[in-house]
Amino acid sequence: MSNYLPIVFGVAGGTASGKTTVARTILESVGAEQVAYFPHDAYYRDSPHLSFEERAQQNYDHPNSLENKLLVQHVQQLLAGQPVQVPVYDFTLHRRKKETILVEPAPIVLIEGILIFTRRRLRDLMDIKIYVDTDADIRFIRRLERDMNERNRSLDSVVAQYVETVRPMHLKFVEPSKRYADVIIPNGGRNQVAMEMVVSRLRELLNTRSMR
Repeated sequence: MSNYLPIVFGVAGGTASGKTTVARTILESVGAEQVAYFPHDAYYRDSPHLSFEERAQQNYDHPNSLENKLLVQHVQQLLAGQPVQVPVYDFTLHRRKKETILVEPAPIVLIEGILIFTRRRLRDLMDIKIYVDTDADIRFIRRLERDMNERNRSLDSVVAQYVETVRPMHLKFVEPSKRYADVIIPNGGRNQVAMEMVVSRLRELLNTRSMR
Protein backbone atom coordinates (compact mmCIF):
# COMPACT_ATOMS: atom_id res chain seq x y z
CA MET A 1 0.00 0.00 0.00
CA SER A 2 2.96 2.34 0.48
CA ASN A 3 3.62 2.50 -3.29
CA TYR A 4 0.27 3.95 -4.33
CA LEU A 5 -2.79 5.85 -3.19
CA PRO A 6 -6.04 3.83 -3.28
CA ILE A 7 -8.74 4.87 -5.74
CA VAL A 8 -12.15 5.35 -4.14
CA PHE A 9 -14.89 4.38 -6.57
CA GLY A 10 -18.59 5.00 -5.86
CA VAL A 11 -21.47 3.21 -7.60
CA ALA A 12 -24.95 4.61 -6.90
CA GLY A 13 -28.41 4.27 -8.47
CA GLY A 14 -31.96 3.33 -7.63
CA THR A 15 -32.99 0.08 -6.01
CA ALA A 16 -32.30 -2.94 -8.26
CA SER A 17 -30.82 -0.67 -10.94
CA GLY A 18 -27.86 -2.98 -11.58
CA LYS A 19 -25.32 -1.52 -9.15
CA THR A 20 -24.23 -4.95 -7.95
CA THR A 21 -23.76 -6.12 -11.53
CA VAL A 22 -21.52 -3.10 -12.17
CA ALA A 23 -19.57 -3.85 -8.97
CA ARG A 24 -19.23 -7.53 -9.91
CA THR A 25 -18.01 -6.62 -13.41
CA ILE A 26 -15.33 -4.40 -11.89
CA LEU A 27 -14.29 -7.14 -9.44
CA GLU A 28 -14.01 -9.69 -12.24
CA SER A 29 -12.20 -7.30 -14.62
CA VAL A 30 -9.51 -5.93 -12.32
CA GLY A 31 -9.36 -8.85 -9.88
CA ALA A 32 -11.13 -9.26 -6.54
CA GLU A 33 -7.80 -9.03 -4.70
CA GLN A 34 -7.46 -5.48 -6.04
CA VAL A 35 -10.74 -4.28 -4.52
CA ALA A 36 -11.94 -3.47 -1.00
CA TYR A 37 -15.73 -3.66 -1.23
CA PHE A 38 -18.14 -1.62 0.93
CA PRO A 39 -21.87 -2.28 0.35
CA HIS A 40 -23.72 0.69 1.85
CA ASP A 41 -26.64 -1.48 2.95
CA ALA A 42 -24.34 -3.33 5.35
CA TYR A 43 -24.44 -0.12 7.41
CA TYR A 44 -28.15 -0.03 8.17
CA ARG A 45 -28.63 0.99 11.78
CA ASP A 46 -29.35 -1.80 14.22
CA SER A 47 -32.55 -1.45 16.27
CA PRO A 48 -32.57 -4.27 18.84
CA HIS A 49 -35.00 -2.34 21.04
CA LEU A 50 -37.75 -2.62 18.40
CA SER A 51 -39.93 -5.64 17.72
CA PHE A 52 -39.73 -7.39 14.36
CA GLU A 53 -43.02 -5.77 13.30
CA GLU A 54 -41.71 -2.32 14.26
CA ARG A 55 -38.41 -2.89 12.44
CA ALA A 56 -40.28 -4.00 9.33
CA GLN A 57 -42.14 -0.68 9.29
CA GLN A 58 -38.99 1.47 9.37
CA ASN A 59 -38.11 3.67 6.39
CA TYR A 60 -34.97 1.99 5.05
CA ASP A 61 -34.79 4.28 2.03
CA HIS A 62 -34.02 7.48 3.95
CA PRO A 63 -30.35 8.51 4.34
CA ASN A 64 -30.76 8.59 8.13
CA SER A 65 -31.47 4.85 8.19
CA LEU A 66 -27.79 4.23 7.53
CA GLU A 67 -24.81 4.68 9.82
CA ASN A 68 -22.95 6.94 7.40
CA LYS A 69 -20.43 8.22 9.95
CA LEU A 70 -19.23 4.66 10.55
CA LEU A 71 -18.84 4.05 6.81
CA VAL A 72 -16.86 7.28 6.41
CA GLN A 73 -14.69 6.26 9.35
CA HIS A 74 -14.07 2.81 7.86
CA VAL A 75 -13.12 4.22 4.45
CA GLN A 76 -10.74 6.69 6.07
CA GLN A 77 -9.15 3.89 8.09
CA LEU A 78 -8.67 1.84 4.94
CA LEU A 79 -7.09 4.80 3.14
CA ALA A 80 -4.70 5.07 6.08
CA GLY A 81 -3.68 1.45 5.51
CA GLN A 82 -5.69 -0.07 8.35
CA PRO A 83 -8.03 -3.08 7.93
CA VAL A 84 -11.64 -2.69 9.08
CA GLN A 85 -14.49 -4.92 10.25
CA VAL A 86 -17.49 -4.33 7.99
CA PRO A 87 -20.94 -5.07 9.48
CA VAL A 88 -23.22 -7.79 8.10
CA TYR A 89 -26.93 -7.01 7.89
CA ASP A 90 -29.72 -9.60 7.98
CA PHE A 91 -32.51 -8.37 5.69
CA THR A 92 -34.94 -11.09 6.77
CA LEU A 93 -34.78 -10.01 10.43
CA HIS A 94 -33.93 -6.33 9.88
CA ARG A 95 -31.02 -6.68 12.29
CA ARG A 96 -27.26 -6.38 12.15
CA LYS A 97 -25.58 -9.74 12.68
CA LYS A 98 -22.95 -10.36 15.36
CA GLU A 99 -20.31 -11.41 12.82
CA THR A 100 -18.39 -8.93 10.67
CA ILE A 101 -16.30 -9.17 7.49
CA LEU A 102 -12.63 -8.24 7.60
CA VAL A 103 -11.74 -5.89 4.72
CA GLU A 104 -8.05 -5.30 4.04
CA PRO A 105 -6.51 -2.26 2.29
CA ALA A 106 -6.49 -2.59 -1.51
CA PRO A 107 -5.70 -0.48 -4.60
CA ILE A 108 -9.42 0.16 -5.24
CA VAL A 109 -12.02 1.01 -2.59
CA LEU A 110 -15.46 0.30 -4.04
CA ILE A 111 -18.52 1.79 -2.29
CA GLU A 112 -21.93 0.73 -3.59
CA GLY A 113 -25.42 1.81 -2.56
CA ILE A 114 -28.52 3.80 -3.46
CA LEU A 115 -27.78 6.72 -1.13
CA ILE A 116 -24.00 7.08 -1.18
CA PHE A 117 -24.10 10.40 -3.10
CA THR A 118 -26.52 12.03 -0.64
CA ARG A 119 -23.85 12.68 2.01
CA ARG A 120 -21.12 15.17 1.20
CA ARG A 121 -18.52 13.69 3.56
CA LEU A 122 -18.88 10.38 1.74
CA ARG A 123 -18.85 11.96 -1.73
CA ASP A 124 -15.72 13.91 -0.91
CA LEU A 125 -13.82 10.65 -0.37
CA MET A 126 -14.59 9.42 -3.90
CA ASP A 127 -12.32 9.80 -6.91
CA ILE A 128 -14.88 8.42 -9.38
CA LYS A 129 -18.66 8.51 -9.00
CA ILE A 130 -20.89 6.35 -11.22
CA TYR A 131 -24.69 6.47 -11.30
CA VAL A 132 -26.51 3.45 -12.73
CA ASP A 133 -29.69 4.68 -14.44
CA THR A 134 -32.42 2.10 -15.08
CA ASP A 135 -36.14 2.54 -15.82
CA ALA A 136 -38.41 2.44 -12.77
CA ASP A 137 -40.57 -0.45 -14.01
CA ILE A 138 -37.53 -2.66 -14.59
CA ARG A 139 -36.17 -1.79 -11.15
CA PHE A 140 -39.49 -2.61 -9.48
CA ILE A 141 -39.72 -6.02 -11.16
CA ARG A 142 -36.15 -6.87 -10.17
CA ARG A 143 -36.75 -5.75 -6.58
CA LEU A 144 -39.96 -7.76 -6.37
CA GLU A 145 -38.21 -10.93 -7.53
CA ARG A 146 -35.20 -10.37 -5.26
CA ASP A 147 -37.15 -9.61 -2.09
CA MET A 148 -39.54 -12.53 -2.54
CA ASN A 149 -36.86 -15.07 -3.51
CA GLU A 150 -33.90 -13.96 -1.40
CA ARG A 151 -35.38 -12.09 1.56
CA ASN A 152 -38.50 -14.14 2.20
CA ARG A 153 -40.88 -11.19 1.71
CA SER A 154 -44.50 -11.47 0.64
CA LEU A 155 -45.83 -9.86 -2.53
CA ASP A 156 -48.05 -7.50 -0.53
CA SER A 157 -45.21 -6.36 1.76
CA VAL A 158 -42.86 -5.65 -1.17
CA VAL A 159 -45.50 -3.64 -3.03
CA ALA A 160 -46.51 -1.72 0.10
CA GLN A 161 -42.90 -0.83 0.93
CA TYR A 162 -42.25 0.27 -2.65
CA VAL A 163 -45.27 2.57 -2.69
CA GLU A 164 -44.85 3.95 0.84
CA THR A 165 -41.09 4.53 1.05
CA VAL A 166 -38.99 3.22 -1.84
CA ARG A 167 -40.52 5.29 -4.64
CA PRO A 168 -40.99 8.54 -2.61
CA MET A 169 -37.43 8.36 -1.24
CA HIS A 170 -36.04 7.60 -4.68
CA LEU A 171 -37.67 10.75 -6.06
CA LYS A 172 -36.60 12.84 -3.07
CA PHE A 173 -33.03 11.63 -2.50
CA VAL A 174 -31.70 9.06 -4.98
CA GLU A 175 -32.68 10.56 -8.34
CA PRO A 176 -31.47 14.09 -7.44
CA SER A 177 -28.13 12.69 -6.26
CA LYS A 178 -27.15 11.65 -9.77
CA ARG A 179 -26.14 15.25 -10.46
CA TYR A 180 -23.02 14.48 -8.42
CA ALA A 181 -22.03 11.58 -10.69
CA ASP A 182 -19.04 11.81 -13.00
CA VAL A 183 -20.58 9.22 -15.32
CA ILE A 184 -24.18 8.05 -15.75
CA ILE A 185 -24.56 4.50 -17.09
CA PRO A 186 -27.91 3.56 -18.65
CA ASN A 187 -28.89 -0.10 -18.14
CA GLY A 188 -26.10 -0.81 -15.65
CA GLY A 189 -23.70 -3.70 -16.09
CA ARG A 190 -25.44 -4.75 -19.31
CA ASN A 191 -24.09 -1.62 -20.97
CA GLN A 192 -20.94 -3.25 -22.31
CA VAL A 193 -19.50 -0.12 -23.95
CA ALA A 194 -19.84 1.93 -20.76
CA MET A 195 -18.39 -0.85 -18.60
CA GLU A 196 -15.38 -1.21 -20.89
CA MET A 197 -14.73 2.52 -20.58
CA VAL A 198 -15.04 2.44 -16.77
CA VAL A 199 -12.76 -0.58 -16.39
CA SER A 200 -10.24 0.94 -18.80
CA ARG A 201 -10.19 4.17 -16.77
CA LEU A 202 -9.71 2.25 -13.53
CA ARG A 203 -6.78 0.33 -14.96
CA GLU A 204 -5.25 3.58 -16.23
CA LEU A 205 -5.55 5.16 -12.77
CA LEU A 206 -4.07 2.05 -11.13
CA ASN A 207 -1.05 2.17 -13.45
CA THR A 208 -0.58 5.88 -12.87
CA ARG A 209 -0.81 5.70 -9.09
CA SER A 210 1.43 2.65 -8.82
CA MET A 211 4.24 4.77 -10.28
CA ARG A 212 3.96 7.55 -7.65
